[in-house]
Amino acid sequence: MPKVRKLTIDEIRSRLVEVPGWAVRDDKLHRDFEFSDFVEAFAFMTRIALVAEKMNHHPEWSNVYNRVSVDLTTHDADGISERDFALARAASDLAG
Repeated sequence: MPKVRKLTIDEIRSRLVEVPGWAVRDDKLHRDFEFSDFVEAFAFMTRIALVAEKMNHHPEWSNVYNRVSVDLTTHDADGISERDFALARAASDLAG
C-alpha cells in the first residue's frame, strides 16, 4: 500500500472550504455535530463507522447525549491527509 502523504498548511487551508463546519484544532480536522437526541447521534456514529471501516481510516471521536465530536488525523502521515478530508466529507454528507 502506498504511503499516505501529509498535506501542507496551504493545502489544508485550501481544502477546508470543501468541508464547511470543519476546522483545524490541535493539528487535526475537527467538527462538532449536534442531533435531536441520543438515538440520532448514535445512528450517525454507526453510519460513519461503516464508511470508516471500508476506508480503513478511523476517527477519534466522542459522544455525549446528542453531540458527537470528531477529530481526524492520519497517523501514518503524522498529520492531516487527503484521507481525513474524504472522511470529513462523508461525515458531513451523512449528518445532512
